[in-house]
Amino acid sequence: MPTKTQVATPPLIRWIRLPLAIAAGALMALGLAPYDLWYLGLAGLCSAFWLFRAAPVGLFAVGTGWGVGLGYFGVALGWIVEPFMVDAAATGWMAPFALLGMSGGLALFWALAFWLAGHNARSPAIALVLTWSAAELARAYVFTGFPWALLSYVLMPTPAMQWVSVFGPHGLTFALLSLAAMMVGAIRSTSNQRLLAGGAAVTVTVLFGGGWLLSPPMQDLSDRPYVRLIQPNAEQHEKWDPRMIPVFFERQLKLTEASAIEGGQKPALIVWPETALPVMLERADDALGMVADAAAGAQVVVGLQRGGEGTYFNSLALLNGEGQLAQVYDKHHLVPFGEYMPAAAVFKRWNIAGLAARADGGYTPGPGPTLLEMGKLGLALPLICYEAVFPQDVYRSPSRPDFLLQITNDAWFGKWSGPYQHLAQARIRAIEQGLPMLRAANTGVSAVIDGAGRIVADLDLGVAGKVDAPLPAPLRVTVYSRFGDLPTLILLIVLCIGLFRPRLRKTD
Repeated sequence: MPTKTQVATPPLIRWIRLPLAIAAGALMALGLAPYDLWYLGLAGLCSAFWLFRAAPVGLFAVGTGWGVGLGYFGVALGWIVEPFMVDAAATGWMAPFALLGMSGGLALFWALAFWLAGHNARSPAIALVLTWSAAELARAYVFTGFPWALLSYVLMPTPAMQWVSVFGPHGLTFALLSLAAMMVGAIRSTSNQRLLAGGAAVTVTVLFGGGWLLSPPMQDLSDRPYVRLIQPNAEQHEKWDPRMIPVFFERQLKLTEASAIEGGQKPALIVWPETALPVMLERADDALGMVADAAAGAQVVVGLQRGGEGTYFNSLALLNGEGQLAQVYDKHHLVPFGEYMPAAAVFKRWNIAGLAARADGGYTPGPGPTLLEMGKLGLALPLICYEAVFPQDVYRSPSRPDFLLQITNDAWFGKWSGPYQHLAQARIRAIEQGLPMLRAANTGVSAVIDGAGRIVADLDLGVAGKVDAPLPAPLRVTVYSRFGDLPTLILLIVLCIGLFRPRLRKTD
């Protein structure tokens, strides 16, 4: 006889729970870009709750949570093998270990969430909503954080994504998990079926209908200044080839000095992607002079590297309208194993350098978020590649900027899911802040995005060219831009205390 804290697991579920959990997680990942099948993502999420309710305790719960995470992250992060294949002879052997290690490691967050939820015999499904939401929040911060492919991102193709401007991505994750729990409960429950079905219907209405109402109207951009985004399409295996470096540099110069925009207007700002300049900043006077000449009076943002005394920075340089170096920003949120090596001395002993081969352990982080002064264009918050993945790196801006500016080299991500997922997250940052985003990507997708996350103009993956478009004006100051993740954190703490507190026994 099972006790109050144990559940009799059906024999079929007992033996195939792990493959079923992996399949449910893989189905969830189809809600992300480039697939954007959000309804399959929701179906996979409901399947995960169904499997948990069938075996909510002990190792059954841990295995279910870990399997769901392994399937989800295995599909969502499939692009992670691409950087290791750029120099396949040297680093290709690491690719399968990187994918399995990253997927299995991130899945531990979910395994812990399922295990903790199983300890609440009164309401395990409600407990899972709370612990799973908390696990996703923790994933964004713990060990420098890795909030790529957050659960709420499966709603990106729908109006519901506009809620991130209010609650942020973690608040939306909580709402999405609540919806899935209610949907499964309405099917399985006998006593509360109508109540759960009604709750699910209300949640759907609020998420999708409310998101539609939150969507700002299209802006009139007729009087806005134009910007130009440069996309050289330098494949990563060719980018630093001495024979190709001058080819890509000349290509970017020609795109910079291209004919005026329709109507005779000239761009007020020209943006080159991450590490677009082939020389270090300390030796870049001639190259920057050529860039300034090609820009013909426009401000220019250029991605490049700089260093000194054994340190190297992944940087962004701003040239003013006179062609002078006005500001430099150093990337502060670096990619572990890609731009720096954690415990570099340990890995060096084993002759493992990851992809951070420059210097001893890779780049040095910059001091933190800063703002670029761009004259009549206003203030820009620079984000170099990976930094646009972190909501907290944006709302921690010194003050509210007028637009977000991302330069990136997505050639590292291959040609399938990675670049499109990165673009989707840039669009979500714009929605969260109510600010336009300029995104210059080496191989694509370069895009001008408005404060509602809509793409105003873009250049697709694998194409060399430029994007000329008006810079949208900033929209309303959002709730999320003021308070960040703090309200969601407080909500989860309060609810967890209420649900997991020990019951006080009555005494005579």
